[in-house]
Formats: sequence, C-alpha cells, structure tokens
Amino acid sequence: MDIKETLTKAILDAARAAIEAGELPAGELPEVVLEVPPEKAFGDFATNFAMQSARVFHKSPRQIAEVISARIAGDWLDHTQIAGPGFLNFYLKSNVLYDSFAQILAAGEAFGQLPKKDAGRIQVEYVSANPTGPLHVGHGRGAAAGSALVNLLRAAGYDVESEYYINDAGNQMSILAASVNARYLELLGKEVTFPENGYHGADIIDTAKRIIQKDGDKYLALSEEERLEIFKDLAYKEKLALLKEDLEAFHVTFDNWFSERTLHPDAIRAAVEKLKQNGNIYEKDGALWLKSTAYGDDKDRVVIRDNGVPTYLAADIAYHDNKYARGFERLINIWGADHHGYVCRVKAAMSALGHDAERLTVLLLQMVALYRDGELVKMSKRTGQSVTLNELMEEVGTDAARYFFLMRSLDSQLDFDLDLAKKKSNDNPVYYIQYAHARIMSIFRQAEEAGLKLSAKPVLSLLTDASEVELIKKIEEYPEEIDRAASDYAPQRIARYAYDIAALFHSFYNKCRIMGTEPQLAEARLALVTVTAHVIRHSLGILGVSAPEHM
Repeated sequence: MDIKETLTKAILDAARAAIEAGELPAGELPEVVLEVPPEKAFGDFATNFAMQSARVFHKSPRQIAEVISARIAGDWLDHTQIAGPGFLNFYLKSNVLYDSFAQILAAGEAFGQLPKKDAGRIQVEYVSANPTGPLHVGHGRGAAAGSALVNLLRAAGYDVESEYYINDAGNQMSILAASVNARYLELLGKEVTFPENGYHGADIIDTAKRIIQKDGDKYLALSEEERLEIFKDLAYKEKLALLKEDLEAFHVTFDNWFSERTLHPDAIRAAVEKLKQNGNIYEKDGALWLKSTAYGDDKDRVVIRDNGVPTYLAADIAYHDNKYARGFERLINIWGADHHGYVCRVKAAMSALGHDAERLTVLLLQMVALYRDGELVKMSKRTGQSVTLNELMEEVGTDAARYFFLMRSLDSQLDFDLDLAKKKSNDNPVYYIQYAHARIMSIFRQAEEAGLKLSAKPVLSLLTDASEVELIKKIEEYPEEIDRAASDYAPQRIARYAYDIAALFHSFYNKCRIMGTEPQLAEARLALVTVTAHVIRHSLGILGVSAPEHM
C-alpha cells in the first residue's frame, strides 16, 4: 500500500463526492500536496488542500476541510483533525506504516526502480565539448548533471538514450591543427608565428611532443597543407581519446557518440533543401537565410554563407532533424548558460522543418566558481589555464566532485568549496552520506558475527521510537521523490534526499541500539538498516557516487 497515493485518492474522491452531493460547487480541483508534519502531535500526514481550493469552492478553508474530513474513511485511517486556518491532519492506524514497510522490505533491491512508463524514448545529449583540449570544471558539472539525469529517468521507468555530439567539423578543428603545427615547428627549432586565435594550452605542446617522439621530424618534408591535414587527424583522435578517458574516470559513459562530420555535406544539404521547399529559406546578399522570425526568433539567421560554407546553425539544424528522425519522443539538451540565445533559433528551425519544437527541452547550466581558503580559484596551478576536470578529480576525488556538482539546480550558479569537499567530517555532505552507508555495513558485520539474521517476517511493529518512525516514513517517500525529480529534470532533489536519509539514519543510530537488545527488536532494527542501506546505495547510484563499505 502506497500511503500517499491512498491519501491523495481519498481526498480527491471525498471532494468529488461532496460536489456531487451539492455540498461543494463544481470546479477544477487543485493538486493534493501531502507533507509529514514536523511534530507527531500534528499527525502522520497533513495537507493544505482546503486552503488551495478555497478560490474554487468559494468557501473558507475550514468549511472545506470539514466537508472533506466527514467523507474520508478507510481501514487505514484512525482519525483526522482540522488545524489552524484549514490544514487537514491525518492520523493513521499503527499497522499501516508497518504493512507498507514490510512490502518495501520484501521488494529488496527492486525498491526504487519504478515500473516502465509508456512515454516513448527520450534522448539526453550533454557535455558535447569540442575535442580540442581537456574538459574543464564547467564541462564537469554538465557531465555530472547529464549522467545523473539519465540515471534518474531510467530509475523512474523511462526509456532513455544518452548521446555525446562530437564537434569534429568546422573551423575549430583547423585551429587545432594549426596550433599543433606551430608547437611542432617550435620544438624542432623553427621560427614560427603562433596562430592569432590558436589554442595555447599546455596539452597542445604535449601533443606536439608526442608526435616528435613517435615520428621525429619526418613531417617537415611535407607541405604545410599536408602537415596540417595529418596533425588535424592525429590531434583529434588523441584529444577525443583523452576526453573519453576523463569522462569514464568521472563515471560518465554514453550510449552513442555522434560525429558532426557525418552531417557534412549530405545531411546539411538535405535539411536546407527541405527548408527551401517549404518556403522557410530565402536568399539575400548571396547567402541563404532561415525565416526564423516566423517561429519566434528575434531575427532571421544565416544557414549557408555567401561563400557556400554552412554555419554552425546549419549543422545543428541537420543534427536535430536527425534526432527527430530517430524517433525520440523527447529530446533533452544540456547546454552552457552562454548558449541561452541559441535556444530560440534551434527551436525555430525545428518548427520550420515541421517538427514539434515542444518536444525539445534545453536545460541551461550555470557557471561553477571554485573556492580554496575562501579565495576564488581562477586558474590551474599546473597550466595557468582553466582548472581541468581531471585536476579537480585529483584534488577532491570523483565522488565529492560529482556530489558537489549535483547539490544545486542546474540553473543556479555553483560555488564549489574545495576545502569542504576534501574534509573527512560530517561537515562534508558526501562524506556524511557515505559514512552512513559504511556504518550500516559495519552493523551487518557485527550482526553476522553475533549470528543475527533476518527472518521471513520480522516484527516491524516493534519499531516505535520516533527516530525509527521518521526514518521509515522518509524511506517510503523514495519512489515519489524519484518520480517527481524525474518529472522536473532535477537530480539535485535526489542529492538532498540522500542527505536527509543519512541524517535520519545517524539520528536513529545514536538513539537505538541494535546489538545487545531483545532479539526480536534487534531483528526489526536490522530490517530497517537493511532497507536504509539499499536506499542510500540506490540514491547515490543515481548520482554516480559510490557507497563504500569501509571508511
């Protein structure tokens, strides 16, 4: 029995019955929001439904609460109480909580995995950084957010595919080749002018050194055009391999890697031709323009320049057209906040192609600010450039980096405290959660040594301490939390939930002994920590954070 689901249905059924009986006027019912009161005296659950529906029914909240309360009954309900301006408090029969928890215990490892949803396939595209250098901390936040969102949606029962769009065509690849070529020539003692817009990172020098170590100066004999073509391919393959290596170390993998090169020229030409045929492309000053203002953009956009070269938008149009063609019901892109102006033009292009632009959602990721000793960290100590994701993992660890990235919503700026992330204390939220799991693993080892095992039917009704009841209630909220977090694309909710579960467990641990208590009570408490351990592991798994057995 899902307690919240049962309560929600009972409230709505009571309201509808009252409308049918003429006790309340007809109207659209608001959403039922149930909360666990801060004190047991206010019941097991409370709702402000009567206050939310006052405008619908044109009655005072207390009058509405009285009407609804009189029509709610069930073998699960002890009594209701109307409090304050119109809160409706529910007091459940004691067996309800334990019956529900027994079902959770019986579900075992399946608890937290929601039933499959018939909602079509979803694609989540994220990171998609240019393969021209190492990932920085901004990419890291996107990587943590995207992979956690994919995990969350899958836990909620959705069919999800993750994708990385490799920007391996266009001018940035030529700049990469020119930068490597300049460093190559410098290392071989040649005078060279470094490209004005070239990549200055130390990784470019490393790439040039590796080329020399492997092949010496043999490329000097080639023309610059030939050398640039070779260096473009060598550098691209190396950068992409290192990028994948960093992502895997960060617990991020993709179902599909989509190369922009595959769009040139045929897919781009086909998309532009389709837009021509439906009247959404026109020629001006020798260039081809998209009529994006007809679909909500603030101005029309060039898709093919006057020299015949496609713009970045042209490739993005072809890429998103390809996504729709692959049959995804929903498309989710995670982009940096600096791309906010680009959202409207891509959506306009999809509408111009005849697609439903509402099926495309773009989540914008705000900046990350790193702090050490209270001071803003702007540059890497090692390279003088932006701090890389790899450096962050080396300093604070993958688990701390991922959790800290996921603590806040994507659309809020994140202040990342490096000192806090490294602390081995309860002040560090990820340490606090992981320590709860390690503590439970220690309990299991002690129980095994003492010969304490779970029977098929532990007496769960013995769990009457307030800390035990609150922990059970929080555990029972987990499926609903997953469903809501998935609907809102909000993995930060799971980060908060994991912390709350850990806090309730630590409180329980400090109040309630397991070993050395009466056998039936010890077994019931062992059942409680068994489910708690699973929920902590499962929630951390969604976040891509490990659940250690020893700390």
